[in-house]
Amino acid sequence: MNYLSWQRETAVSLLIFSALTLLLAPRQMPPSYDWLQHTTSESAAQGVEGAWLARLGFMILGLTVIWLSVLLREQWSQPVRLPHLAFGVLIVGAAVFSSKPWLPELPFDPVEDWLHSFAASAMGFAFALGITLRWWKRPWQSKMRLLDMVAVAASVVIPLSMSLLPDWDGLLQRIMFAIAYLWYGLELCHNEPGNQTAVNPETTTSSTP
Repeated sequence: MNYLSWQRETAVSLLIFSALTLLLAPRQMPPSYDWLQHTTSESAAQGVEGAWLARLGFMILGLTVIWLSVLLREQWSQPVRLPHLAFGVLIVGAAVFSSKPWLPELPFDPVEDWLHSFAASAMGFAFALGITLRWWKRPWQSKMRLLDMVAVAASVVIPLSMSLLPDWDGLLQRIMFAIAYLWYGLELCHNEPGNQTAVNPETTTSSTP
């Protein structure tokens, strides 16, 4: 195994570990926490006992994506790397600054809650932009382009659905996280050139004498 392969496998392992921490975080929560209704952010909320596990998951995800922006420099052009780097930094910010708790009796810092909300909103935009640019740079025949479109669509549809279906916020947000973990994991395993604009093979064929 060469060093690059080891790095990729390590990054995939970190993604899996991060996903497991967020998956198990609800088990650390008080009985009133409902994973279908309450978000992953709320499982890392201020003043909640056991919130350390979800915060750890956010931190590992953010640091891993920051690492990927360097590790995948041969696949990702600089315009692709920058939004993903921003996404990683913002995830770390979401781990450092926690949201207000869903429990009304617990005190919280409104400034910290605002910083968490800002990081969460901005990272959704960074994620969608980074994947859109990656889609644009892929070879036309790449099978990953379909997953790119699914991920971008989910980053738009799921937040809108959460505002319309607040009782399902937890489930919807976890679907969005699952798509993100899947996308980054497959990006690590799917080694393809990326520093070129996608070319339609039909256009290339028709222009060839």
